[in-house]
Amino acid sequence: MNGRPAALLAGVLLALTLGAPACGPTIDVRQAVHVTEITGGWFDAGIKDGKNKLVPSVTFRVTKNVNDSIRPLSLNLAFRKITPQGEEDFEEKYVQSVTFDGNQTAPMTVRAETGYTGDAPQTRAQMLQHPQFQDLRVVFFAKHSSSNWVELARYDIPRNLLTR
Repeated sequence: MNGRPAALLAGVLLALTLGAPACGPTIDVRQAVHVTEITGGWFDAGIKDGKNKLVPSVTFRVTKNVNDSIRPLSLNLAFRKITPQGEEDFEEKYVQSVTFDGNQTAPMTVRAETGYTGDAPQTRAQMLQHPQFQDLRVVFFAKHSSSNWVELARYDIPRNLLTR
């Protein structure tokens, strides 16, 4: 009986000690990091089920304007159809951990798995010009630790054909 309060106290102190490193200074992600050098287009994903397939692709860097570590930093890229009524969800891609080399990342490429297909003999370039082809926008969201997601940038994906 005498050891139980001491064991409970030790357990509470251990939990507080292990939790302490997660309690660092709060960072305003919107002010601390930026998405830069954004390029994109439609990646030639090859032939799927006998049809040419194109998927949206975006390449970018994330820069930070603080010298402190911003870990963990996660990204969520929301690919959205641009419609006359606004935007419609298309696909989201999650980047669990962003690694900085100094104050910026290496170029990062993110591609959706969902895309558009065209029957032969329609070429990939013809697919991009088809009247029913719908343009996409990618919205970049970031999150540090347990903070809320914040929007960092928006980029309309151009109708460029990418092979790499």
